[in-house]
Amino acid sequence: MHRHLRTRPVILAVSSGGGHWVQMQHLAPAFEGAEVHYATTDRSASAFTGSSRVHTYPDANKSTPFRLILCLIRLAWVVLTVRPDVVISTGAAGGFLAIKLARALGARTMFIDSIANARELSVSARLSLGVADRVLSQWPNVAQSTGAEYRGAVI
Repeated sequence: MHRHLRTRPVILAVSSGGGHWVQMQHLAPAFEGAEVHYATTDRSASAFTGSSRVHTYPDANKSTPFRLILCLIRLAWVVLTVRPDVVISTGAAGGFLAIKLARALGARTMFIDSIANARELSVSARLSLGVADRVLSQWPNVAQSTGAEYRGAVI
């Protein structure tokens, strides 16, 4: 689908499972009116969203390089298929990869670091600083010391 033919924005919301997924679900009301696709490592996520637009990708991190490559391939397919106007991630590695891929296609991007990172940005958030349109920390002191933005906490 061509972007200029769309009647509403397409959002790709990317997060790992667990706390990252919980924080993404708290953001869901902000996506009202958009066509929302979720990408997550949690295979049971579609039961929680009520949406059939849930894509899964392998969980990976810097300690699992082979799985990181599989994650990148799967997310590249998702980004190319969905063609999002906006990508929002609450972490972790998959979120950074999706943002990097989507930026190459001209999408607007935002990485929201986990509320658990009260002392420093996560690796994925630090990497996103150089790529994403916006990187948010949920802690004012972390935002101030890292160049991220603070706009409040999700939870």
